[in-house]
Amino acid sequence: MRVVVVGGGIAGLAAARRLEALFEEIEVVLVESTHRLGGKLLTEHVDGFVIEGAADSFLSRKERGIGLCEELGLGAELIARRPENARSFVRRGDELHPLPEGLTGMIPTSLEALSESRLLSDGGRERFAAEENLPAAPPDGDESIASFVARRFGREAYERLVEPLMAGIYAGDGEQLSLRATFPNLRALELEHGSVLRGLAAQSRSESPYPAFVGLRSGMQTLADTLVESLEHTTIRGGTPKPLRTRAGRYALDVGDVLLADGVVIATPAPAASTLVSGLDSELAELIGDIPYASSAVVTLGYRREDVRHPLDGYGYVVPATEGSEVLACTWTSSKWEERAPAGHALLRVYLRGISPGSDQQLVDTARAELSLLEVTSEPCLTRLHRWPVGMPQYVLGHPERLERIDTALARHPGVALAGAAYRGVGIPDCIASGEAAADSIVRSLSPVAG
Repeated sequence: MRVVVVGGGIAGLAAARRLEALFEEIEVVLVESTHRLGGKLLTEHVDGFVIEGAADSFLSRKERGIGLCEELGLGAELIARRPENARSFVRRGDELHPLPEGLTGMIPTSLEALSESRLLSDGGRERFAAEENLPAAPPDGDESIASFVARRFGREAYERLVEPLMAGIYAGDGEQLSLRATFPNLRALELEHGSVLRGLAAQSRSESPYPAFVGLRSGMQTLADTLVESLEHTTIRGGTPKPLRTRAGRYALDVGDVLLADGVVIATPAPAASTLVSGLDSELAELIGDIPYASSAVVTLGYRREDVRHPLDGYGYVVPATEGSEVLACTWTSSKWEERAPAGHALLRVYLRGISPGSDQQLVDTARAELSLLEVTSEPCLTRLHRWPVGMPQYVLGHPERLERIDTALARHPGVALAGAAYRGVGIPDCIASGEAAADSIVRSLSPVAG
């Protein structure tokens, strides 16, 4: 028997590894259309700088990130952010305001810390604190992130505090993003405790040997590279596959020559997945193809430390949409992580939202203009640009219902499974879990055949 995995990002690689572990008598073929494996796990090492093309860390509480690292022998590679710089900021105009301490996710849990913050007005802080006394709304369908946060904490809290943090995760519009698909725990706390703040206070904090966010000492691509090295009987193939067809009870995938497969894991972004299934099921293709994406770019700049006058005493800052800026956030990478820049240097990353087809130089110029806030006027000694035109899936209102319809349509095609960020989580642990779940689904569908 043969299973083809389409897509060599972290979800596809995790699916291939899981298939090998669950089904020894199986041939696994992984097809990747680009020149490299790992997808958005992309790290460059240049002149002592460690440059991440996309994510630089993941949440430790989502178990498959830490779990897979430990299984691959990467436990010693996991690193925490530098504790001496443990604070972040929000930019308003040309000023940086510290985020209040005690954040749980996007929500401040310490009203005392919030009272000392200048992020919110006096009226905004009073409205935020009043959340504990607001009645819970009755269960009634989905709600946008913006609607929920404004309803519970006030519009000012959403615009000045929650929106920039949310945008740093999804690079999208909180007025359109589904709460049920992105932060369902917040609604669950409201319903269970009558208040999000009371619910967060009641949550027991599990003791973990790891901090909330972890990275890898040599960069996030290490996870993908080690995962590839762990594959024992997976064949890697290049090529852009044409739409799937059926042939004599199997799936036919044309990648220059035709691969016949008993199962197929599609671990690509939604637009490519839609094209792949279009030959099997037009309804399924339309459902997947309707998942929108936000584009983004990451500009990484290296400087001599003496050319950056700001103390860089934190991890960086986020920028609210109300600022009308193309910049989502700025990370002070060399302050956030150890060994990211050579001695006497600083490494900074600027995240840009909704990138247009402008030139690379225009994007770099936008990033450098942003850094005037940090009193940086000299030429950088290192410049890197990573564009992500299909960067981040957007779980807009109706996304949970769309997933139900996708699952119903998929059931018509035993042996086909979907994986990746487009469906049930955009983080690295989510993508790993989705790849493994897709492999489990394939094995369940093939087990009667194997028996």
